[in-house]
Amino acid sequence: MSDWIEIGKIVAAQGLDGEMRVYPNSDFPERFIEPGTRWLQKPGQNEPSPVELLGGRFIPGKGLYAIEMVGVETREQAEALRDSRLFIQYGARPHLDDNEFYVLDLIGLEVFNQDTQDMIGTVIDVIPAGNDLLEVQLNFTPTEEDLATDTERQAKLEKIPQNKRRKRHFQTKAKQPKTVLIPFVKDIVPVVDLENRRLEITPPQGLIESQT
Repeated sequence: MSDWIEIGKIVAAQGLDGEMRVYPNSDFPERFIEPGTRWLQKPGQNEPSPVELLGGRFIPGKGLYAIEMVGVETREQAEALRDSRLFIQYGARPHLDDNEFYVLDLIGLEVFNQDTQDMIGTVIDVIPAGNDLLEVQLNFTPTEEDLATDTERQAKLEKIPQNKRRKRHFQTKAKQPKTVLIPFVKDIVPVVDLENRRLEITPPQGLIESQT
């Protein structure tokens, strides 16, 4: 599926004449309005198949689009496509202006402190806001104390005899990597290097520490 980009999901029929409601996963309205070829993946299918979009319109107050496709002319046919996903081909993405990026390209980038060149973590999500926020999963290296604590928990678990009437369970709780939110603005993220799959940040003092 690396050759495809998901743009939306069919969530319901719209009316009686084959229109479908689509929950968008794209910032480009033309994906759901302009006629042309899209690709449709039904639940259980491994790959999408081409379909022809006749057109669409935005539904105010719903955050959804109503679309029409060739061959879908009744409510029953539209309902049969519920939970299907719509795609475009990866190469069909429109050109972006400077300092604009696709979310898909940002996820997975390694994050470095520009001053020290230490790796801080990895981008795992982009959260829309006034200024978009990069959600970064911080690097996590277990300390000796963490390892000792987990070993003690495991030892307790192994020493508890089974009791048919009552079973006690101790679960080891390994520490999970923490995440921080970093404003995606030029002053804080001056370098986005998609070719080398990395970005560099110059976080204000306390930005990362205050969230960990």
